[in-house]
Amino acid sequence: MAEHGQGHGHHGHGGQMTPEQQMQMIQQDIRLAKNLGQIKHKIVVMSGKGGVGKSTVAANIAETLQAMGYKTGILDADIHGPNVPKMLGIEMLEEEFNQYQFDKFKELVEAGLDTSLPEEEQREYIENQRKEYQHSIFPVTTASGLKVMSMAFLIDALDRPIIWRGPQKTGAIKQLVSDCHWGKLDFLIIDNPPGTGDEPLTVLQTIPEADLVLMVTTPNVVSQEDVLKCVKMVEMMNIKNIGLIENMAYYICPHCNEKLNIFGEGNGEKFAEEMEITYLGDLPIEEKVSDAPNKEGTISVLDPSDEVSKRFVEIIEDIKKEFLE
Repeated sequence: MAEHGQGHGHHGHGGQMTPEQQMQMIQQDIRLAKNLGQIKHKIVVMSGKGGVGKSTVAANIAETLQAMGYKTGILDADIHGPNVPKMLGIEMLEEEFNQYQFDKFKELVEAGLDTSLPEEEQREYIENQRKEYQHSIFPVTTASGLKVMSMAFLIDALDRPIIWRGPQKTGAIKQLVSDCHWGKLDFLIIDNPPGTGDEPLTVLQTIPEADLVLMVTTPNVVSQEDVLKCVKMVEMMNIKNIGLIENMAYYICPHCNEKLNIFGEGNGEKFAEEMEITYLGDLPIEEKVSDAPNKEGTISVLDPSDEVSKRFVEIIEDIKKEFLE
């Protein structure tokens, strides 16, 4: 990602784009269309506020899809809090990611290079490949085969804040979508930052043909009020397929098996009916789920037999039934 999101939104003097900038934008749109054309299904995960477990849901859905045999990628679109890699057990900063890019390109070239050709033709082939992939960003592939892209790979230290204004953020997100070399995928999961600001708006505009926008909420009334705003925003963009998951809906006491409603009585199904969107079920609070990133993975990978892992399989089956068949 050569520009690291910089230079976007600056269209010359007086807001006019130069011919060169216009050509760059056209070329990016071509790459975007080509990229998205290789992905069968796109699911955008959203929430009205932070702290509701949206990224946990997105990461587990992605890993569960991969485990079910679907070629899956996940895009962490949260510029300021890119946590998806950590949840998937990936520790990679800018220097290592740059080396990863070189290694992936080398691997790609060597796979297609005919070493029996004269040296001049081999050099020509390598140069043509360099030109073809000069804008490409190769996503990181996990042990399960899941492809991952995040701003977390583009910072040089874990405590490095990204202090950008709107145009830089929206430009970076569009570049991640258009230039990430996903290849052919069955599913791309996009983990949006919370709210209705520049970043989630850019994702929805860049991927207007999303198969599903999946809202994550908790039984808390504040969370639900914020999700309502997100639903209205998505509807204003003429996206009809909207689903709801109620996370942290209850807690099962490990000592007496009593079901406790820590954040209040769950009413996700009723809430979804009122908004006229599809209810896809609830998820409990479970210590193993919150502790999973400390053990370098999601609960669906670390313990597929866990009740929460089974719930993610059920949720995916419901998604397929409601929106993809």
